[in-house]
Amino acid sequence: MNQVAITPWHWIGFIVCVLVFIALDLGLFRKGAHVVSFREALAWSALWFALAMLFGGLMAYWRGHEEATEFVTGYLIELSLSLDNILVIALIFAAFRVPAEFQHRVLAWGILGALAMRGVMIAIGAELIENFAWLLYVFGAFLIFTGVKMFFEKKGEAHPENNPVLRLVKKFFPVTADFEGQNFFTRLNGKFALTPLALVLVLVETTDLIFAVDSVPAVFSVTRKAFIVFTSNVFAILGLRSLYFLLAGAIGMFRYLKAGLSVVLVFVGAKMLLDPHDREPKWFQFEISTVISLLVIAVILSTSITLSVAVVRREKK
Repeated sequence: MNQVAITPWHWIGFIVCVLVFIALDLGLFRKGAHVVSFREALAWSALWFALAMLFGGLMAYWRGHEEATEFVTGYLIELSLSLDNILVIALIFAAFRVPAEFQHRVLAWGILGALAMRGVMIAIGAELIENFAWLLYVFGAFLIFTGVKMFFEKKGEAHPENNPVLRLVKKFFPVTADFEGQNFFTRLNGKFALTPLALVLVLVETTDLIFAVDSVPAVFSVTRKAFIVFTSNVFAILGLRSLYFLLAGAIGMFRYLKAGLSVVLVFVGAKMLLDPHDREPKWFQFEISTVISLLVIAVILSTSITLSVAVVRREKK
């Protein structure tokens, strides 16, 4: 079967479909703030996962099983790394004491900003790799370093007062002392001002940018095709909001998840170093297939989650 060539129209069509679903998910057709229930979060999480798998099926039909496997593997990597992002977002919300009914709005706009940033980073990354393939060795070493660092670092707390981005924002804009409903902007003494909710949004966007530095190169360990890297990132980010409301309250149960994620980062970093893939110089030549990568990552994550749940249950007994 001949592959369907990816054209600019495919990019445009995908982005338009994503924007339509974002409009539904982000509440543009709902009035007022509301607390996202567990059932609602579960429904949206299931929907985003089903859409991702449907897209993977379409990739298999249009582009072949190899690229479909690359998409699913990239999606799994992004989705797993976003779980650590959920913990950080929960710490930010706790530090600012963000009411539950306002958290949906912050994550809603945070997703839009994250999609834009990821798109720019992927475009730059794909162009750099196309012209300087040796950068893959740099990315691989960086992922291994990040994975080892993640494994040994202790659980932290959010300290907004130490964030340089927030200090810069406060330098140029006045900030109200209290929340103004779910508004990001307001008037203070007749002048334009930010609300604490806007500061939370800035922190959430900054957090995603930091995590993207790890996750985007990780997907390039699976595929060099920008369309697959972008679509796998998009589906993972779209599911982040619903995953937060689904898992934030129970994220403490997954005590070995961070260790599992660190092993995933080390694995994909090693794969990036070992896989020659038409690079010069070829210091090592040990290719790991995409199917094997998918299985290894799935085993690592499932083992860390299963072990976490088992230990928590034993302690409760």
